[in-house]
Amino acid sequence: MSSASGSHEPAEPEVYRITSATGARSADMQQRAGRYLLSMGIRTLCVILVIIIPGPLRWVFAVAAIALPYVAVVAANATGERRERPLPPPPPMQRPGLTAAPPSAPVRAEHVDHDRR
Repeated sequence: MSSASGSHEPAEPEVYRITSATGARSADMQQRAGRYLLSMGIRTLCVILVIIIPGPLRWVFAVAAIALPYVAVVAANATGERRERPLPPPPPMQRPGLTAAPPSAPVRAEHVDHDRR
């Protein structure tokens, strides 16, 4: 909002996301429980409608009441997934190369025969 003097409220700084990690486990569990409870609520409604509604529509609600527990469990067990694409890999760093060692005289190594006893 602007005031009478024409000044604006300071805008909130933009928050940059630096990771593509998933959210907190407790939030994920809460979402999963919510999905399960919603599915079970719909199933309860279907069972009540099977009792109340006569005719062929009763069978539609009966099938829904039978199938919803499976759907609810599968939906509740679906773990939280990333909803955004993973971040691209960082560009390669420019590092100075190693310098060569100064030339030296070749080192002679003695041959050791390990098979000899």
